[in-house]
Amino acid sequence: MEELKLEPLYLITAKCDYCETSFHTSRVRHSLKKAHFTDTDFYMRYKGVNPDYYVVTVCPNCGYAFTENFSKGLAPVIRTSFELKVVKNWTGHDYGGERNWDDALHTYQLALLSAQIKNEKDRVVAGLLHHIAWLYRDAGNKKQEERFLEHALDSYVRVYELEGISVDNARLMYLMGELNRRLGRYNEAVRWFSRVINDKNIIDAAMIRASRDQWKVTREDMLAAQIELPEEMKNEAKKHG
Repeated sequence: MEELKLEPLYLITAKCDYCETSFHTSRVRHSLKKAHFTDTDFYMRYKGVNPDYYVVTVCPNCGYAFTENFSKGLAPVIRTSFELKVVKNWTGHDYGGERNWDDALHTYQLALLSAQIKNEKDRVVAGLLHHIAWLYRDAGNKKQEERFLEHALDSYVRVYELEGISVDNARLMYLMGELNRRLGRYNEAVRWFSRVINDKNIIDAAMIRASRDQWKVTREDMLAAQIELPEEMKNEAKKHG
């Protein structure tokens, strides 16, 4: 007997916070999410259908786009702003089915616009910007990837400044180091990696190990670019030389 093959997508019902319309949107079955590689800034590469394409939910009736990280509800002043900036220009589009790269990009752009209108937390905005950068990485568009990595980095820095000391800081500090490295800001990258490595309050072994690895990669990047190493790197080289 021939084995039934599961479709990678399944439908869920969502409800719009703006117009209260109920509609269907697609998700990727958890059992069929097959990651085969993760980039050093946490972008997971998948075989087959990319679950990242389906992170954003878009209301086909009004254009309100959101993720599970969005806050619930819209204040009256925000509803008015959203109506003027999105609803009046919305021609109606259903993103509930299968999505290609262009569809995914459009949904993230809509979510970013909704998040900015709602004044969502910087962590939410940073995540959207970072996902857009990953989409451009997939497309091989280095210029746009770096543009959105820069915007994401600015938002992550604001998250760090606002949240202060928290249990998530090791991952956040590592990420700021790695985005700085990818943008060629090597001295800043070293500073963040070193903080993770040397802060005795940080006990996240995975992030400490990742920071050590990327600290070494940054050193190699600087040598290749013939950029003078900071003193701590020179001292470390002497220790092991």
